[in-house]
Amino acid sequence: MAKTMRAAACREPGKVFVQDVPVPEPGPDEVLLKVSRCGICGSDLHWYHGGIPIPNVCPGHEISAVVADVGPGVTTVKAGDRVAVEGIRVCGTCDYCRSSDYQRCRMNQMIGLTVPGGFAEYLVTTPRHAFPIPKLVDDETAQLTEPLAVSVHALRLAGLEMGQRVLVLGAGTIGLTAIAAARAGGAGEIVCTARRPQQKTAAMALGASLVFDPANAGELTSWCFEHPVDVVVETVGDPASSLGDAVNCVRPGGTIAVLGVFMQQPQLNALFLMMKEVKIVGSLCYGASGSRADFEIALDILARHGELMREQMITHRFPLEQIGDGFAAANDKASGSIKVSIAPA
Repeated sequence: MAKTMRAAACREPGKVFVQDVPVPEPGPDEVLLKVSRCGICGSDLHWYHGGIPIPNVCPGHEISAVVADVGPGVTTVKAGDRVAVEGIRVCGTCDYCRSSDYQRCRMNQMIGLTVPGGFAEYLVTTPRHAFPIPKLVDDETAQLTEPLAVSVHALRLAGLEMGQRVLVLGAGTIGLTAIAAARAGGAGEIVCTARRPQQKTAAMALGASLVFDPANAGELTSWCFEHPVDVVVETVGDPASSLGDAVNCVRPGGTIAVLGVFMQQPQLNALFLMMKEVKIVGSLCYGASGSRADFEIALDILARHGELMREQMITHRFPLEQIGDGFAAANDKASGSIKVSIAPA
């Protein structure tokens, strides 16, 4: 194996480049992965804009890969296995990790932010974060596992029940995966908001019965008053409106799952929240606190609906050497982009 590899880096907002770095070596209880695909996430665009600190490691966390090598003590995976990779690394020994709520681990490290990520030819992680990809799911589709698992986790925390009505605020990657997860979870009706034509088309194809323009909040609120919404999934993170819209739209006693990344303190009518007895749950990423891990459920959904999700969501593809163009496309929604996929090989 070559001693160096190509990996992306960023030193200032708006400029992502590729450089040569050493190939990592797996230590005890670690695996070396050869990256197949890695998607550009909306959270990546936050540091791309300079809204949050730029990672001092290789970015990227929506990863499908092949096991290239294993370190001492690894028995659960072997070289050649195709895997989808959780975007975190946890200690594995604390109370949260032992109870399978490992996303709450106080030593949790974020792949692509605090430890090297997937916009590279190789990366190292631990076997607990690598999930086998079903034969029916190709490598390109498998990169959607990570954002889909985020939505699966949020809907589990929200307690989605069969037949309930779900409103998804936003139709970016997380909004669209929330639609797919809600449909798979038995939602009776799913509606959403979308700003862009490509988002509206994808939302309808993935299971939304109605799509509202977020600029017309009054129309959405009126519809929700006539059609009580049990669960709202907030994916926008607009401090001026999105959390307030969620409270306005959810039925009394309903639940709001917050997935949007708020860069500023959001506005919220706490009196209205109290009067409606609304429950708000924050959702970070994914774990395994139920009978099955969120990643396992996401891969099951992809085995059944992955071809449709790939067709509707993955709009642009770039090799690693053109990752700067990939970020420019992801940043410009007028380009028709939803999910931009990077192929290191």
